[in-house]
Amino acid sequence: QVQLVESGGGSVQAGGSLRLSCAASGCTYNRNCMAWFRQAPGKEREGVAAIRRDDLTAYTDSVKGRFTISKDNAENSLFLQMSNLKPEDTAMYYCAASHSFILTPRFYRLESSDYPYRGQGTQVTVS
Repeated sequence: QVQLVESGGGSVQAGGSLRLSCAASGCTYNRNCMAWFRQAPGKEREGVAAIRRDDLTAYTDSVKGRFTISKDNAENSLFLQMSNLKPEDTAMYYCAASHSFILTPRFYRLESSDYPYRGQGTQVTVS
């Protein structure tokens, strides 16, 4: 099992920045890929960014150039640096993990079904 706990959410004005963190614990073999998803009220869950064990990254088009995903293997942590935030970025953000080494091009599709482990989420509100 993998346990994931997010932190760092909050309220920010448009154009501002936030850094989300995810603390992971449990079996390391279950974390070949890690990702951030988000879900706004009334909308489907959306893949935001992912990072693979070999440091390959993927981003949804709407956040490219504004968000950066990174990880610290020694600290078992995942991060999402968000800059130039927009009101449409408002959502609950979830950290997720996969035991699979997801191959391209599927890795770039940020499929929720590929990441069976998820945290409880942290709210990001941009006004």
